[in-house]
Amino acid sequence: MSIVSVDELAARIPDGARLAIPKDDTGVAMAATRALLRRPVRGLHLVCVPVSGLQADLLIGAGCVAAIETSAVTLGEYGSAPRFTAAVRDGTVRILDATCPALYAGLQAGQKGIPFIPLRGILETDVLRRREDWTVIDNPFEPGDRIVAIKAIRPDVTLFHAAAADRFGNVFLGRDRDGLLLAHAARRALVTVERIVEGNLLEDEARAGSVVPALYVEAVAHAPRGAWPLGFGDAYPVDEAFMTRYAATAATAEGFAARRAELGTGAEAPAVPA
Repeated sequence: MSIVSVDELAARIPDGARLAIPKDDTGVAMAATRALLRRPVRGLHLVCVPVSGLQADLLIGAGCVAAIETSAVTLGEYGSAPRFTAAVRDGTVRILDATCPALYAGLQAGQKGIPFIPLRGILETDVLRRREDWTVIDNPFEPGDRIVAIKAIRPDVTLFHAAAADRFGNVFLGRDRDGLLLAHAARRALVTVERIVEGNLLEDEARAGSVVPALYVEAVAHAPRGAWPLGFGDAYPVDEAFMTRYAATAATAEGFAARRAELGTGAEAPAVPA
């Protein structure tokens, strides 16, 4: 494990990677995402766990995404995700429609190292008919019982933001545990954190259960307010003014370019609000 800069962390995500990203309220590595946009990365296959919003919309709008596997992309109370909506309409990005339980189940299979996992709730649905990598099989323990086999999801890389890491590479997640699943299921985990702490997080019995061990983490970058303009737990809220501007203007090429410039995805990093 190594502690690197945000730009160095983002440089470890190659073009064409199958990249797993978390939902907006569980620790989105927006500082690293801005670095990917500045590069820019190309041909990503995004796996949203289980949904995404601003992060996916920015990457799609910037031409970084070839395919997206998700149950939804939305800005929530701010409205629809304009660049995702345009990509669906224009057919510029391959959409692998999914459900939240199916995405979590596929990742759990990847985490366990098994080829597939059974799931019942999507039998006879339209989404099942649109997925060639899901299939209906017989329950081997109960003749006549049909169940869906969800192919394991094993992302090349996962990228997320967390509260803290120590200098050994252990990462503290807090009360949300999606980062643990992402780190276990993906081949490589890259993490930005609010702070670097001294000592060993795994030696603190009160926090050890919410720690991703360094064994599963390839690299960490120190990125204070690294989820901005999204919020991060109790640390800071979402930037409502930016999100409102983005939702109102990013449907046009000019508006999207203006919001990208506001985020600092050109040559210079943005001045993140304190």
